[in-house]
Amino acid sequence: MSRIGKLPISIPAGVTVTLKDDVVTVKGPKGEMSQYVNPAINVTIEDGHVVLAENENAMLDNPKQKHAFHGLYRSLVHNMVVGVSEGYKKELELVGVGYRASNQGNIIEFALGYTHPIFIQLPKEVKVETKSERNQNPLIILESCDKALLGLICAKIRSFRMPEPYKGKGILFQGEVIRRKSGKTAAAK
Repeated sequence: MSRIGKLPISIPAGVTVTLKDDVVTVKGPKGEMSQYVNPAINVTIEDGHVVLAENENAMLDNPKQKHAFHGLYRSLVHNMVVGVSEGYKKELELVGVGYRASNQGNIIEFALGYTHPIFIQLPKEVKVETKSERNQNPLIILESCDKALLGLICAKIRSFRMPEPYKGKGILFQGEVIRRKSGKTAAAK
């Protein structure tokens, strides 16, 4: 039995969880999400809690796969419950001279030191806000109820200018510390 999988998920007020044909649907104030659950895992909704357990009758090619599914689907359902009730938020910081970001609705325009601006169209599930204050690095604030989608978008934005260890420039998460390296001059001594 999975240590993560056996933990019950409490359902907060204002959130409804339904199960139909191996699909768990979670509705809340921030949105609605659905997730398919493998038949090797039994999902029960009781007393304001969602409980996932391994189905002893299910046959899989690999017996360890059932344990892996148990923890995986518990985490996915928990992330959905937290997402529709509280939501997820990520802040990206642009570090570098002349690095800028601005948004028009869900389209973000980046100026990252290339010869051309970079545009990215975000899905409607993600809300974006950009901040540019004097003597501060520009910030991009992304909010969504879908944790996986938010992480995917942050990874895509970071790929435009990955943080580099010599000058510390790039797109990094708010509060992230980059391990700095000394350049060639330190190696020559």
